[in-house]
Amino acid sequence: MSDAIKHECGLALIRLRKDFSYYLQQHGTVMYGLNKLYLLMEKQHNRGQDGAGIAAVKLNTTNGSPFLHRVRSNAQQPIADLFFKLGVEINELEKYQPDIKKHPELMKGHVPLVGELLLGHLRYGTQGKNDVEFCHPFIKRDFTPGKNLALAGNFNLVNKDELFDLININPGPFQKQSDLAAMMEVIHHFLALEEDKNPAKACIANALRKAAVLFDGGFTVGGLTGNGASFVLRDAHGIRPAYYYIDDEVVVAASERAAIRTSFNVGENEVHELMPGKALIIDADGNYVMEQVLEPKERKACSFERIYFSRGSDEKIYRERIALGYHLSKGVLDAVNYDLKNTIFSYIPNTAEVAYFGLCKGMEDYLNQTKVERILSWGNDVTEEKLQSIINRKIRQEKIAIKDVKLRTFITEDSSRDEMVQHVYDITYGTVRKNEDTLVVIDDSIVRGTTLKESIVRMLARLQPKKIIVVSSAPQIRYPDCYGIDMSKLGDFIAFRAAIELLKESGNECIIEDVHQKILELERCNKLTEENMVRHIYKPFTTQEISDKIARLITPKDITVPVQVIYQTIEDLHESCPTNTGDWYFTGNYPTPGGNRVVNKAFLNYIAKKNVRGY
Repeated sequence: MSDAIKHECGLALIRLRKDFSYYLQQHGTVMYGLNKLYLLMEKQHNRGQDGAGIAAVKLNTTNGSPFLHRVRSNAQQPIADLFFKLGVEINELEKYQPDIKKHPELMKGHVPLVGELLLGHLRYGTQGKNDVEFCHPFIKRDFTPGKNLALAGNFNLVNKDELFDLININPGPFQKQSDLAAMMEVIHHFLALEEDKNPAKACIANALRKAAVLFDGGFTVGGLTGNGASFVLRDAHGIRPAYYYIDDEVVVAASERAAIRTSFNVGENEVHELMPGKALIIDADGNYVMEQVLEPKERKACSFERIYFSRGSDEKIYRERIALGYHLSKGVLDAVNYDLKNTIFSYIPNTAEVAYFGLCKGMEDYLNQTKVERILSWGNDVTEEKLQSIINRKIRQEKIAIKDVKLRTFITEDSSRDEMVQHVYDITYGTVRKNEDTLVVIDDSIVRGTTLKESIVRMLARLQPKKIIVVSSAPQIRYPDCYGIDMSKLGDFIAFRAAIELLKESGNECIIEDVHQKILELERCNKLTEENMVRHIYKPFTTQEISDKIARLITPKDITVPVQVIYQTIEDLHESCPTNTGDWYFTGNYPTPGGNRVVNKAFLNYIAKKNVRGY
């Protein structure tokens, strides 16, 4: 993705179902659980690089011994930092007890993170500051073991202020900035009530039922309790992803299927999706149940998971990204007038590569069909020279763009940064015939268009192609997200800016003020959740008109090479990714009432020139 957006988070939960001596005998190490947690986190590092954290709960500790531990890091490589420090800690112990790794109880007693319950988290900050205090897991401590709670998740809530009010908590400055803090207080409130009812075996399912119905947002959340229970809960629409694997040794949950498959070397059918509204609950004895905590609603799993966020090593995601590219081939063929001899195909590195393969497959299918038709038209007039000529026709593919990520690391001065951003990408010279070849490049999506304008289009224009066509495997991003992706400001979206410009150019600027007044009226009546009024900004224009305006906006004024933008259609998106139908950032169809409130508040912020989130 050319415009980097912070997004998502990664979750990893492991419940060891055997004692540590078993793992020492069967796998040669007491560290089996932590080793697997490291793999799960590392295989999901794409989901969060602002920070990481681990919580561990030890079972059957002696009275007075610590049983809940947590470590967090916001270092430049937080996963490596956490496990490096763990290694240093163990190395220090080995100085005094060289064979400590062969003694499970000593390891459990002396190494804080050696616990039967493990919860790992990778953070991309969408709320709060990027300091270590905002890294998950959060913990809530209590003298009663069952009221101790560690919580981490992949989510945003749009009603955190209301949640504090519901349980009569006046949040402090830190809590006000964190939706996890609000979720923690609510879950802990109901968990404590259940613990008071039955200290021997509090009903986690009941606590989650009472808490989760209050949350407005998309979420996958994992928790550990001090008495040895654990859980993973998914929202009713299945917006945020969750998968699990269970065998005699472990219960595992994570945000991505491929991470579990790789870490535990298991087949696709052995890893299951946690369905919307369900909770996987593991008790203190390691037994598990599936509970329908929330009534499942229309499935709205995030389509950006398939377009970009999740790693493409998952075979289904890989095929879907191929399909996204393939569906764009017809529009691209029309745009190049079916002239493949004078067209070069490439991609914006590196995450658009799989969609690029799909686009090229579509081109190859078209080319093969034309070969067959041409050969059949010859009848008996076939020569070896003619066959050689047509069979050797290929799609022209080149690696045009090269990303030099290191350029960003040392730039701090604004004036220098503006100059250097043009050189984040480099080009392969000599690949394009000047003023003859059309250059087609595909990207995952176009969010802000800033990098396209300041770096990519300017860079491609240096090759002096006849035309540049930028292809997006995602539809136009028109509306904010409030369920875990850092896309919350309308003014950031190039599609929105294009629509605003078109309204002004067409003499319909009054629509902007009309929408503004309607939203203000909804706000006065406390009805911001009832309707997405920002849709009216786009209504006067076709998708093509907005795409054409975007093309003009991403073309630097001093560039004379024509630029065209082609977007994925909503219909082809859903055909390519049939199980992930969440599309509110494209269509404005929010799955929860809070979404409408967020988009309307985002418009008010835009009009007031407030550079703040809509939630």
